[in-house]
Order: sequence, then C-alpha cells, then structure tokens
Amino acid sequence: MSTVMVVGAGLMGSGIAQVSAVAGHDVILRDIDAAALARGRSAIEASLTRFTAKGSISADDAESALARIVNTTDLDGAAQADIVVEAIIEEVELKAALFAELDRLAPAGAVLATNTSAIPITRIAAATSRPEAVVGTHFFSPVPMMRLCELVRGLKTSDETLAAARAWAEGIGKTCIVVNRDVAGFVTTRIITAMVNEAIRLVESGVATAEDVDIACRLGFGHAMGPLATADLTGIDVMLRASRSIYNETAQPAFYPPELISRMASAGDLGRKSGRGFHVYGG
Repeated sequence: MSTVMVVGAGLMGSGIAQVSAVAGHDVILRDIDAAALARGRSAIEASLTRFTAKGSISADDAESALARIVNTTDLDGAAQADIVVEAIIEEVELKAALFAELDRLAPAGAVLATNTSAIPITRIAAATSRPEAVVGTHFFSPVPMMRLCELVRGLKTSDETLAAARAWAEGIGKTCIVVNRDVAGFVTTRIITAMVNEAIRLVESGVATAEDVDIACRLGFGHAMGPLATADLTGIDVMLRASRSIYNETAQPAFYPPELISRMASAGDLGRKSGRGFHVYGG
C-alpha cells in the first residue's frame, strides 16, 4: 500500500497520518475545512518535533514525513488511495454517509477502514456495495505512542481485506489483535467503558474522589493511567457516545452512562481538550 487517505484531521486522524508518513507512505489528509487541516498539521509538526528532540527520529526524516502529507478538503483523493481510513466523529449516520461516498470514489481493491471504537463494522459496511472491503482499524491515543491496533471484522469482511489491513498496520509499527465478531465496543472499548462507568459511579456517589480512584488503579492494578484520566484523554463526549452505543446494542446495565458524565458533556467539561474533566489541565 503506497497511498493512504485519512479522513478526519483531529487527534486520531492526524496521528494516523503521522505514523503512516513516517513509515514511508504518501498520505492524503482530508477534513471539511482549512482550519481543521491547519490544526491537524500543527499537531503533527509538534509531535514530530518532540520525537526529534528525543532522538527517536532524525530532523531530515521528520521533514520528509511532513512532505509526504498533502492536505485537502476534497474527498476525490480517495480515487488515488490504496487504503482509506475514516477517523471522524462517532456518529453512525455520518460514518455511513461518508462510506457511501468512499464506495463511489475509491478504486476497486482499496481497503475501506474505520477507526470507530464502538460502532459495529457491519452497520458501516452496509452503506457500501462492497462490505467485504470494509474493516475496523481501531487505533489508540496518542497514535504515535500507542502500539495497539484492533482489527475488527464485519460480517462480510474478507480474509484478503483483513490481511491487507494487518500488513499496513504492522508496517506502521503497530501490534494487532483480531476481533472476529464486531460486537459493539469490540474488546478494548467494552472493557474500558465498563471500568470508566464504574469509576464514575464511585465518584458520583461520594465513595472516593476522582484522584483517589485513579491512584487506586495505577498503584493497585499497575495501570499506566487511571480510568478517569483515560476518559479525560479520550474525551468525555467520546466516552459518552461510546457508552451509549454499546448500551443501545447490549442493554447491559454496566454500559449505561452515569448521569455525571452526561452532565459534564453538557457543561463542556470534556477532559484534556477543554482543560477540565475529572481532572484539571493546563494553567
């Protein structure tokens, strides 16, 4: 796969574009407006600068990677892509509409991948005439640092599509697991959503503070981050949508979002990206 198109230049999309370019792929990064693309490119430049300062990548290689990324507000670039990776908001209707367009534009044989963390791949693939070419490639934030990629089969995802997605993901430095049934939330989002929801309930009912719940998980279980800090990093709004999506599919009480997370999302306390979530960030 020589050309990768990433649709969505936010936190996840810009990260996917970065690691693809560093691995030597030509990257088309698409978003709906120039401002979003500028933010995405700025995030990539800042990330590469940090890697350069640490000696993880040379300045020349970082510059070459940036040069391989082309920004666009046009979807027509899909016609040049060997793999298109969608990384837009977690709304099934928006993703389905996008995949219908990609189905029209992308060449035969292209892999159509979605970075969804919770929506069943089969539902997204149904918007296309080639569901066998659709696969889940669920990356983790921050993409340049996190090694895992969940490869998720839809009902009709072909072995060839899965193998091509795996070769690409491993080629950009990721370790893959395969999710053979695209149940809502797959493996990792189901686990973290149940954990985050229970952590929120402990805080909501006054059992412990957010700080102490996270300390307990870091020191008691050896987690790199506590569940509430993880929710802040992911985005409170993103966690809320994932929780609702899994609950709507399963009706399991563990996935029903607690009132506190809904209120936080409504108040704009979205975690790191807003400066306040379960913890406070910045000045």
